[in-house]
Amino acid sequence: MNLNWLAELREQRKLLCRPIWSAVVIVVTAASVVSAQDAKLSSEKHAQIESAIAKFMSANSVPGVSVAVVENGEYEWSQGYGMADLENFVPATSRTLYRLASVSKPLTATATMQLWERGKLNLDVPVQNYCPAFPQKEWPITTRQLLGHLGGIRHYRGDSQDDPEVGNTKHFDDGITAGLKFFANDPLVAKPGTKFSYSTQGFTLAGCAIEGISGEKYVDFLRKNVFVPAGMASTVADDRYAVIPFRTRFYHKDKSGRVVNADFLDSSYKIPGGGWLSSAEDMARFEVAILGDQLVNRATRGVMWTPQKTADGSKNDYALGWSTGKELGVADVGHGGGQQGTSTFIMLMPERRAGVVVLSNMDGVDVSSLATGLLKIVLGIPSK
Repeated sequence: MNLNWLAELREQRKLLCRPIWSAVVIVVTAASVVSAQDAKLSSEKHAQIESAIAKFMSANSVPGVSVAVVENGEYEWSQGYGMADLENFVPATSRTLYRLASVSKPLTATATMQLWERGKLNLDVPVQNYCPAFPQKEWPITTRQLLGHLGGIRHYRGDSQDDPEVGNTKHFDDGITAGLKFFANDPLVAKPGTKFSYSTQGFTLAGCAIEGISGEKYVDFLRKNVFVPAGMASTVADDRYAVIPFRTRFYHKDKSGRVVNADFLDSSYKIPGGGWLSSAEDMARFEVAILGDQLVNRATRGVMWTPQKTADGSKNDYALGWSTGKELGVADVGHGGGQQGTSTFIMLMPERRAGVVVLSNMDGVDVSSLATGLLKIVLGIPSK
């Protein structure tokens, strides 16, 4: 076995600490130390994807990225690039675990829709029927409204690390009960159904409904009903006390362009809306399971992916826990996420039975543009 890679890796680490990184080094690093899934992707598409990733990482000084591709309804390829841990010189791989941030929401929505499909949950009755711990408000709030961000539940109070929710440092063993206490007694920001108001807190309330109906902890229900059937063996809650193999470190780029460790976060209070860890490989398996009707049937999927309307008939692009659009001229669904030390995006085109996953270990990075570009390559759509 050639051990020269160790010396090369040490030298590459010096390069990786520069504000602007060499695209060539990033690609060499991935090829030298990362094992991708047995590739089914064509060599031409593979080369185009690697070129796009290298340019993206160089332009944004991203320490590590993991990417996966679904084509023809099958998980075809995944790989990691750069570093999962700069200090300890650990390369990113297809199995590296990243904070999903708001990409957690489609997972929660899928589990909720399973209960609807089984006749155990009515999307249009007050959520307190299933989560009696949440106090009654001036108007009823339904699970459908929560999943569509029409429930009037507030988001965070602020958007800086000083916000005790954004920068939460407390750990909660019972994240649903604790999470509800963050906002349960606050007034609604709008009458439910009348205004789109994005709310991660609202998904904690949906998680409480899952617990109330199933009689199980939210995390256990998702593991049994979403992760196990989809083959997502590595997806877990982001528990800062637990020793979790393959979890990345989390990074931030400061105003000078220097890559530093991200601000601290304990997300145990918001797992349904922003607290899962997963890999590119696992999220590709999730996409395959959704496209193949393995988690919910086609009709249920259609309901989940139908954009919601406000009471006055105004339509937006958000469905039930999923964003929708026609970014490339064909209907797509997906979700993005961002929090301390992570930027994530999943994107599917159901009609083409294709999808991509992009997970990075630095916050504030526009990974949606990379995901869109990669999906264009997968589908053979020419760049304008």
